[in-house]
Amino acid sequence: MGIIRNLASHFPAVCKSLIRNHHKIVMSRPVQARRTAGVDKNLWVEFTQLAADYKPVNLGQGFPDFSPPQFVQDAFCKAVCGGPSMHQYTRAFVIIIEPFFDCYQPMVKMTGGKAVYVPLRPKVKGSSIPSSGDWVLSAEELASKITARTKAIVINTPNNPIGKVYKTEELQMIADLCIKHNMLCISDEVYEWLTYDGAKHVKIASLPGMWERTITVGSAGKTFSATGWKVGWAIGSGNIMKHLKTIHQNTVYHCATAAQEAVAQGFEREYELFGTPESYFQQLPAMLHLKRKKLASCLEGVGLQPVMPEGGYFMIADISSSTKDEPPDFRFVKWLTKEKGLGTIPVSAFYSPEHSKEFDKYIRFCFVKDSTLDAAEDILRKWSKGE
Repeated sequence: MGIIRNLASHFPAVCKSLIRNHHKIVMSRPVQARRTAGVDKNLWVEFTQLAADYKPVNLGQGFPDFSPPQFVQDAFCKAVCGGPSMHQYTRAFVIIIEPFFDCYQPMVKMTGGKAVYVPLRPKVKGSSIPSSGDWVLSAEELASKITARTKAIVINTPNNPIGKVYKTEELQMIADLCIKHNMLCISDEVYEWLTYDGAKHVKIASLPGMWERTITVGSAGKTFSATGWKVGWAIGSGNIMKHLKTIHQNTVYHCATAAQEAVAQGFEREYELFGTPESYFQQLPAMLHLKRKKLASCLEGVGLQPVMPEGGYFMIADISSSTKDEPPDFRFVKWLTKEKGLGTIPVSAFYSPEHSKEFDKYIRFCFVKDSTLDAAEDILRKWSKGE
């Protein structure tokens, strides 16, 4: 009994010591997996805060300053009132074509993959206004980056930020490599309805042998100017989609049902009106075509060299001839925001570290916003005159 009594007298102290030590062990563990280190650095967080602090005329960030079309809003309202049913690995290599939207690389990294980069590069051309169509992909460079561990390639057409619309022969070159090396193609086509000057959007999934190996991504934010709804979709063959559904079901689970219903009704309406003047898919690019022309004229007028986009609602400009001693790209964009009150985005942010220096003489403008183009033109003209 004496032994038991002696142990009992020390037991509370032992327990407290164990608890304290265990707490230290638990708290010393990393709060996130090492493979996610660095993906919290986000261009949009930095420049959204910059825009909020300095309140510039914002041609940097890509969201419309006008409402979705009324028929989509009406469908949303109807869906909200629709009743109870509406409440609600070995390490693979993935090739990413540059420039690319900055979420692609973290997505690859967080799934345990390794991103490999191949850039579009502008070919030398004597035209007065360069086109995004002048930016091309080297078939030899792309083929050289493919190994036995390469599982997929990510493309974006029309491209953000340069507005390139891939031609059929360019897509066929990519398709041939996908078939030859048994790779998936993830095709981001969120700007598919926004093309200009006769440029034709072609889905790589429509090419022979590509339907069964392509995931096509779309967005209501770009299709119906409903950015805040956060509704998107993926299209592919059943053997691919069943895996996407499994992941989606156990992560995102679902998007807002009413928003999905509204987007679905929007597509049904567009299907009936497709190719007519009443179609939103006709009206939106026609409206943006005029704004695109206006921004290009403004940039030329102040000594900047625009690259005319074939698609999307962004335009990049070469600032190298007009910045003089101003640092290019990131620092220039910050200076322009703070000192001149005009927000843009540095294009090198859309490239990997190994290629970003090649493209740090460009900045990106968004020309979707009615209320900002006139103000931006005034700011740029004053800047060009040294005011």
